Amino acid sequence: MIDLITRPLVLDGGLGTLLESRGNDVSSPLWSARVLLDDPDEVRAAHAEFAGAGADVLITASYQVGFGGPIPDADVETLLRRSVSLAREAGGALVAASVGPIGALRADGSEYTGAYGLDVAQLRARHHRRLAVLADAGADLLAVETVPSPLEVEALAIELADLQVPAFVSLSADSVGFAAPDALAGALRTAASIPGVIAVGVNCCAPESVGPALAEAPDVPLVAYPNTGERWDAATRTWHGGAVPLADAAPTWVAAGARLVGGCCRSTPADISAIAAALR
Repeated sequence: MIDLITRPLVLDGGLGTLLESRGNDVSSPLWSARVLLDDPDEVRAAHAEFAGAGADVLITASYQVGFGGPIPDADVETLLRRSVSLAREAGGALVAASVGPIGALRADGSEYTGAYGLDVAQLRARHHRRLAVLADAGADLLAVETVPSPLEVEALAIELADLQVPAFVSLSADSVGFAAPDALAGALRTAASIPGVIAVGVNCCAPESVGPALAEAPDVPLVAYPNTGERWDAATRTWHGGAVPLADAAPTWVAAGARLVGGCCRSTPADISAIAAALR
């Protein structure tokens, strides 16, 4: 079991952001998965940058890779396993195999709402095979991230309970899927009750959303890795606004119970280095 008690672990940052800054095209619906498919050396190098910046945990490039998505099913298992191998080859850190929400496979913005028109059984079916492959691919744990609704949490809870592998579950705190009173708190409690889940929390949200969300979480190790404060427009596929230094708030998140802390969209190796320094 991964020890989150000795000290907080630093997660990496925005893999797609770093790949883009390195000159890769991530504008297609495949996002960073396009680079995983066409230029795996670049993915390995990006992971190594984050490890060199102080990340204890590298999250794989499998967020938008899944069966029934834009990548042909015949290629999906190979890419899922490749994503884990590349992070492992980068060295120096634990590897968390990314499991994105069903909306990430659609690349239509529904990953921020959970409005898929699917019931629990259908959601389970869409997640089942990918979870099984990633659980067997050699990662240290699963990173079940950016989950946008209680319904998808429920479906994932059933699937993860069957697998019983180390995982953290992180919810998209700003999703309209959690707009109802107590929806986020209830989903965090559901996630924390899953056998094998070592931490729960939030990601891909505004930095100011982290504190209130952690306050609603149960008394278990928590996860916090928000965006930098810029806002994503899914219609135009562009970012707007300014960034804030995540390292300034990281100690506060740790004081609230976070034991896995990092950055999500738009965060860079410099942000991760600053977080690592702040937590030291």
